[in-house]
Amino acid sequence: MTRLFSRAQVALGIGATLVLTGLSVVAVGALGGGMGLGGVGFHSGSSCTAPSLSGKVINVALTNTGGPMMGGSDGMPYGGAMRLATDRATASNGTVSFFVTNDGSVNHEMVVLALPDTQIAGTRTQDGGAQVDEAGSLGEASSTCGEGSGEGSGEGILPGASGWVTVSLAPGRYELVCNLPGHYAAGMYTQITIT
Repeated sequence: MTRLFSRAQVALGIGATLVLTGLSVVAVGALGGGMGLGGVGFHSGSSCTAPSLSGKVINVALTNTGGPMMGGSDGMPYGGAMRLATDRATASNGTVSFFVTNDGSVNHEMVVLALPDTQIAGTRTQDGGAQVDEAGSLGEASSTCGEGSGEGSGEGILPGASGWVTVSLAPGRYELVCNLPGHYAAGMYTQITIT
């Protein structure tokens, strides 16, 4: 037997769909996936003031869902799903400055690594500490409100703060990673191409 829906039932269904879609958009924005600069959730809420950065400036957002710090299968702590995103995928060679803002709820960092032609971002081998090999690193932003590596390596940039690093990059592919324990496996990497 075929049942026909009344116009009121159809309108109610459409209205419910629109309300749920709106709530989803609000939730995604609250979790760091909002459509800001470049469509990747950048905001200007850093507690740090950056100096005048030289070269091409690439903004980097470090985020996590803000979930509780739970242990993964390797025993390392995680802060929910994580993401490292840039406001551009390419830049011209030469001096490049990365302005890195931690929009998450746990400490993060950003390390610049060359990406071999045959490798895909996110596929680096991790050691027993759930970290990737940083040998050959070209630079790192892990100092809260400062440039380069932070004091007491491994601490990272505090939530709500920024750090920065300026490097000279030749044409090629590079992977930007957060190499705090477990963060790479949780999704904190992206690729940039220097032309």
